[in-house]
Amino acid sequence: MEAVFGENTCINSWMQLVRKVSWNLPGLETEECLDEHKQTVLKFMNKKQALCVKNQGTIIGVLLFSRSKNMICCLAVDPEHRKQGVASILLKKALNELDRSKEITVSTFRENDKKGIAPRALYKKFGFQEGELTEEFKYPNQVFVLRP
Repeated sequence: MEAVFGENTCINSWMQLVRKVSWNLPGLETEECLDEHKQTVLKFMNKKQALCVKNQGTIIGVLLFSRSKNMICCLAVDPEHRKQGVASILLKKALNELDRSKEITVSTFRENDKKGIAPRALYKKFGFQEGELTEEFKYPNQVFVLRP
């Protein structure tokens, strides 16, 4: 398995995965929000800031990152393919695309949130450290920071 840049031609497969896990992604609760997210993904794809992992042509993991903000924006893996290293493959590729001489940030779930167990462990494995408590899409989050 390898992470590759997502292309406009794979947007439908990308959004199938996002819809499958939208219950776990604050801010994607409605069709309107999903449509907005689709447009965002297409913008990221055009900037080569959208990564995906495919299994037999189907997208099983996605990651959006921002070079200008030096951050990981969104990471999702198909529940049927979790604990197979997909998230690590995506994160490793994204970190290689970002400026490692500066802080890299990601916002994830807070410590007491069950949804946060796997992502927090992943980011800690890569050396991210807990940062400030925040709120995104009216959902309590925490920023994680990877220092240079």
